[in-house]
Amino acid sequence: MATTYDSPLAPVPDGPLSPDERAALGKEARARVPRSAHAFFEPDQKRPDPLDIIERQSATRVPELIPVRYGRMLESPFRFYRGAAAIMASDLGAGPHTGLYAQLCGDAHLLNFRLLASPERHLVFDINDFDETLPGPFEWDVKRLAASLVIAGRANGFPVRQCATVVRAGVEAYRERMREFAGTPTLDVWYARDDFDQIAALLPERPGKQDERRATRAAAKARSRTSLQAAAKLTRVVDGTPRIVSDPPLITRLAELLPGAEGEDLARMLRTLVHDYRSSLSSERRHLLSRYHVVDMARKVVGVGSVGTRCWIILLLGRDDGDPLLLQAKEAGESVLAPYCGASPFQNQGERVVTGQRLMQAASDIFLGWEHVTGIDGRERDFYVRQLRDWKGIARPETMDPGTLGLFARLCGASLARAHARSGDPIAIAAYLGRRDTFDRALVRFAEAYADQNERDHRELADAVADGRVTARTDPAA
Repeated sequence: MATTYDSPLAPVPDGPLSPDERAALGKEARARVPRSAHAFFEPDQKRPDPLDIIERQSATRVPELIPVRYGRMLESPFRFYRGAAAIMASDLGAGPHTGLYAQLCGDAHLLNFRLLASPERHLVFDINDFDETLPGPFEWDVKRLAASLVIAGRANGFPVRQCATVVRAGVEAYRERMREFAGTPTLDVWYARDDFDQIAALLPERPGKQDERRATRAAAKARSRTSLQAAAKLTRVVDGTPRIVSDPPLITRLAELLPGAEGEDLARMLRTLVHDYRSSLSSERRHLLSRYHVVDMARKVVGVGSVGTRCWIILLLGRDDGDPLLLQAKEAGESVLAPYCGASPFQNQGERVVTGQRLMQAASDIFLGWEHVTGIDGRERDFYVRQLRDWKGIARPETMDPGTLGLFARLCGASLARAHARSGDPIAIAAYLGRRDTFDRALVRFAEAYADQNERDHRELADAVADGRVTARTDPAA
């Protein structure tokens, strides 16, 4: 049957493909890229200078924050990896791929999986970072996750064998969950989500008491991270009105960042952003947001790879001073995957982020939306908006022993498979992966090789700082 493609996500055949025909597509992909071929990573002489890639990103960011970004990436190989999604995209884009596309996170390292609140106020486990989301070969996300597990394991002093066991746990969970979705009705795939209370079902055996206690504490902490908690930590009452507390360079109130007329112009722009982005929300959520009004704004330094992008936190109040809502408006640029997967069909990069997030996440923030603005410098910029905090629980891999990291790897792998199955073809991907552990073992070797490369790139950054090519600045959050 002839098949043409008008989107990398979905084949458009002369007629509907049967499950057997979809499975055949997956098996055909093995001829292009055998599963064992994923084991190899060997940069050639034409590999771009990793620092050139990072510096090209820095060229469009807030200049005074670039040294903070380098300072955070300099701290450790794992921190460097978190900021090096563009480098890995370049490495993956230079090699062969399966051609089996799904909506990618684009930065699927282990710290971008966490506990989140669903709109129904259930605690769920899901991916949380979509700045680089774009359709692409499914294996690129799996490889980024696998390499992050080795890098985290090495940071904890785990020997090679234990790191390999952790990676195999994560990749095996991805493969097995994808096989499960291959036999699942379409709507059931779409409705699937990983509720905290059901997470144990994703693990091969019941977690030990220590892991159960750790999970319970993590859930309790996540549920405490609300707008009220964020407001209590980040604001104080000044002259009878709540104001954001400055903590430069991490958080700087707009009035302190740009006093005078320029600051007033920026404040008007941000108020307009909050007002106009409502058009990207559903009608009932627009109505909900209309119950709040803006009272203060500040610039916030976020993450590692995102440092230097324009990011604002905006304090709104509802019924009274005890009814706060903190929104985060973050600049969205072109995905690091775009040079290798093609440009996004969305002209607004904020819409690209939001659409990818809604496609991959089982349940997204009710205030998630996007807008396009003209900055006070006259430049056009895209933003996406979401709540600053909403029951978010962040993993701490540095506290995990090999067994616990292996359990967490399984959760990440299973969650990633669910996210990919919503947009890609789970039957084709599962057929490619197969029943045996060929792909799992290949990714262990890839992850080890890429972790080695990441360490070399990290050393290049350290050398560049030492010889003055770039300036690095430490900060309290590092």
